[in-house]
Amino acid sequence: MRIAVYSGSFNPLHIGHQAIMEYLTLDAAFDWVYLIVSPQSPFKGAENALTGEERYRAAVEAVKRHPEIRVWVDDIELGMEPPHYTIRTLDALRAREPENEFTLVIGADNLESFPRWREHERILKEYGVAVFPRKGYHRGYLKARLMRECPDYRIELLKAPRIDISSTEIRDGLAAGRDMSAWLM
Repeated sequence: MRIAVYSGSFNPLHIGHQAIMEYLTLDAAFDWVYLIVSPQSPFKGAENALTGEERYRAAVEAVKRHPEIRVWVDDIELGMEPPHYTIRTLDALRAREPENEFTLVIGADNLESFPRWREHERILKEYGVAVFPRKGYHRGYLKARLMRECPDYRIELLKAPRIDISSTEIRDGLAAGRDMSAWLM
């Protein structure tokens, strides 16, 4: 099976995440999306946030409300020793399920910083990335820049919808007492 590996803090899951997951399973020919709830990104400081386990349980509940999407909320990183590098997660998934083909799903903002990721060359050669649009980032340019580094990289630009809301904006709105329920998954 072709599996889209979509990882992040998902604090909280919102309609932008939902639109991407729907696109991946309905339009981009992935059999399943594995939603990987990350305990802590090596690129982000510890925020005043829910624990990885709390965000995992919230993601499971959110996904249950959308049985039409073929999504599995995976807790694989919650049991791994830090630091939580994506290459370690992808290798662990492949070891657990050698029959599946895994592709990492990232936003264009992450494609820009991808050369800073641990073993980014291996990720791009062995697994590949599927890149969804983000406001302010030119994916074609970013892909071309990486392809100059190595023409064997696997980089797929998705025609996924762009929904301009972030988990940070939702958390800020909730903290300010605004009703953000329309944005939540």
